[in-house]
Amino acid sequence: MVLAGKVFRLRENLTLSDISARLKGFRREETYDEEPVHVKLLTEISGLSMKGNLVQGIFAQDMITYVVHHGERMPTPRTVETSFAFVEQKNRVLLVVMERKFVANNIANRLCEILFVTSGYITEASIPPEVLKRFHEENPENSKVIFFDEVDIPNVNKLSLYGSGLMNTALYNDYCSHGKIWYIVMTSRKHGNIVGITRNAVVTIFNRVDKAEFLSYIIDEVFPLIQ
Repeated sequence: MVLAGKVFRLRENLTLSDISARLKGFRREETYDEEPVHVKLLTEISGLSMKGNLVQGIFAQDMITYVVHHGERMPTPRTVETSFAFVEQKNRVLLVVMERKFVANNIANRLCEILFVTSGYITEASIPPEVLKRFHEENPENSKVIFFDEVDIPNVNKLSLYGSGLMNTALYNDYCSHGKIWYIVMTSRKHGNIVGITRNAVVTIFNRVDKAEFLSYIIDEVFPLIQ
């Protein structure tokens, strides 16, 4: 199963004890009232635990989706659960939300409001382009896909390379002179995972891993890249 996630940083560091205390017991309820569905929609944090340098939990949110039944659009409640982890490392706390980019962004904003009452204190993490380039060049034989952005060629927004031995091609050096590496897909030398990483710390593992392995990979190989 493909797993995706995104890393965020806290602009104002909190201790893991503070984070755990502020998240513990969080629960919000609202009423959904549309025939034939009358339900309470909950947003809550469950399964919260603190161990070592981690605070982990589940962000659970009730949503209304719509299905077509005999030509009628029917509202149907469902619960979406997303795993998250706050990780303390090298005098900073980073947040990992194990979901696709847009969902992860929304959950990071909700967690920010719970922790800080307002928005803007949990922001996107950033991997400098020169760091992502060095990360690729330290393991060039295992890189399979490279995308470049901020391209200075008129009317060209992005460039891409696919294949093995990308670093040894003239095109690679040419593309590096015209743009910055935005996204790479590579095989991790340490973990053996096939991984996609972007400069704004969106991480996708394409082979089968569980959430614990996914988090372990991010902590080991992605966190050191983050500015």
